[in-house]
Amino acid sequence: MKTKKGFKLRQLGDEWILIGEGIEQINFNKMITMNETAAFLWTKAIEHKGKDLTADDLAQWLLDEYEVTPEQAKTDAQLTIDNWLEIGIAE
Repeated sequence: MKTKKGFKLRQLGDEWILIGEGIEQINFNKMITMNETAAFLWTKAIEHKGKDLTADDLAQWLLDEYEVTPEQAKTDAQLTIDNWLEIGIAE
């Protein structure tokens, strides 16, 4: 999984909003709200731009940052990837 270009993450109060900006996302007319954990994962994924990320990568970031079990981290990571692919912010 790789994040698509042209998205900016912005904090609005307690919420995180991902919006399409630039020519790459001219037809993307959605604003995606993310919780703090999803925003954390998105930020980490952007830092690794160009790398094909796996659920194991995201799970490790969750384990490094939060107090979760490896099983929960893996499940949450896979759900996040599936969600991002479904809504079109990753490929």
